[in-house]
Amino acid sequence: MGYYDEHVTEQGSRRRGSKRTSTGLAAFIGAVFGGLVVIFTIPALSHYGLLPYEINSEPESSAVFNSEPQEGLSQTVNLDVNSNVTQAVDRVSDAVVGVINMQQSSFFAEEANEGTGSGVIYKKSGDKAYVVTNHHVIERANEVEVSLADGTRVPAKLLGSDIITDLAVLEIDGENVETIAEFGSSSSLRVGEPALAIGNPLGLRFSSTVTQGIISATERSIPVDLTGNGQVDWHAEVLQTDAAINPGNSGGALVNIDGQVIGINSMKIAQSSVEGIGFAIPTEIAIPVIEDLESIGEVRRPQLGVGIRSLSEIPSAYWQETLKLPEDIKGGVVITSISPTSPADRAGLQEYDVIINIDDKEINDGHDLRKYLYSETKIGDEIDVTVYRNGSREVLKVQLAEQQSF
Repeated sequence: MGYYDEHVTEQGSRRRGSKRTSTGLAAFIGAVFGGLVVIFTIPALSHYGLLPYEINSEPESSAVFNSEPQEGLSQTVNLDVNSNVTQAVDRVSDAVVGVINMQQSSFFAEEANEGTGSGVIYKKSGDKAYVVTNHHVIERANEVEVSLADGTRVPAKLLGSDIITDLAVLEIDGENVETIAEFGSSSSLRVGEPALAIGNPLGLRFSSTVTQGIISATERSIPVDLTGNGQVDWHAEVLQTDAAINPGNSGGALVNIDGQVIGINSMKIAQSSVEGIGFAIPTEIAIPVIEDLESIGEVRRPQLGVGIRSLSEIPSAYWQETLKLPEDIKGGVVITSISPTSPADRAGLQEYDVIINIDDKEINDGHDLRKYLYSETKIGDEIDVTVYRNGSREVLKVQLAEQQSF
């Protein structure tokens, strides 16, 4: 009995399964038919505005797939990745060149490639082109060569350099020069706006390298030792950026999002604990210097003709004991030497005089003195110099003359 029941049940199951198969097939055909109806009716309903949403038939990306079969399973995908950054790079990158400093080899007595940096072609006139770079890139060079964007190397003539702003101007044959960089305004920059550094980090192997960052600060004052004696001679006014600047980038371009040069890359803080702090000479400072170097080969600045040390560099025990300064005097510049026949010599300034004012400007250190002379006066101007001498305050009139080289 039991066997029969199982047999009947099995047969009954088959009959029901057959019926279910027929029903499932009909359901599948109905679903396919319904799907086709939906596919063909939705565009019409959308066209007549009968749907609560819109159907966008345009492709969401501009990707173009190569329809030709490739070897294996690979296919070529062409993407349109044009952006403000790529447009800025395209606009100026060919104007950024390599600068090769050739120095005499002391052992082989022949020219040797001693170092490379970067430069920016900023002008073309007639059959000549002009390149701005850093003073320290071409310093002590016997010869200088420029490597153009296409790899062509041409000899360069040094027109002039300025150690204070760390700028130099080169002249090259302009036959193969097609792209000229455009200078933008650094005075209108805002902290946080994009910045691109273009140059040749680590030499020409990595030529035309682009790094992206922002303007981190627009007015940074960086102490600089110009004479190599370990003393601060000048404070460079620079732009700060976190766009990567490495050895070889010096003299290259710091560019805004419009592809305009807003600074000449100059230096970075090279410490293992420091990341992303680089500096560039802003165009507002660079352009007048470039014009002077190109036209007369030097930057003409006024001078007093004195050697100086900031009062803060001298032990405070000597302030009253030796220099006879009043106790309320906390800043100034001590005259350590006077050049014969200089403006200071003619005006009667003396060694150990302490300069505390020039005209109405308070002078607290050597940076204040140089900044006032270089920014607020010109050769031939007469200035009032206030000094303390043996405890007495005196004002002397000094007529400025042209500064001698460092």
